[in-house]
Amino acid sequence: MGKLRYGGVGEEIVIDDVALAHLKVVITTKLRRDESFTVSWDHPDDQPGGRSTIWLHPSIPLWFVFDDVEPAELNPAWLDDLVRSSHSTGGIRLDPKHLEGGVQADADGAA
Repeated sequence: MGKLRYGGVGEEIVIDDVALAHLKVVITTKLRRDESFTVSWDHPDDQPGGRSTIWLHPSIPLWFVFDDVEPAELNPAWLDDLVRSSHSTGGIRLDPKHLEGGVQADADGAA
């Protein structure tokens, strides 16, 4: 499981390395173009119900941390889906079928 550290120090989103690798490609491409957008996901079963959304903006610090040393193999169809959703008014919506380990908040409950 990798981590997406977003915003202030200590805030991190735990996410499967493969899903994080796909997100990294789409997020960095959009931020490089100075585009802002949202990423949303449903809370995993072991957390209180609901969903979370973060607003991604080029001025907000972002750090991708992967557990695996080797880069994940990217699925072009999944990348296309993420890019397409990133242009929508709802932003990127992480689909549970793509998340092996799910998305989890850190130990402090931040998501």
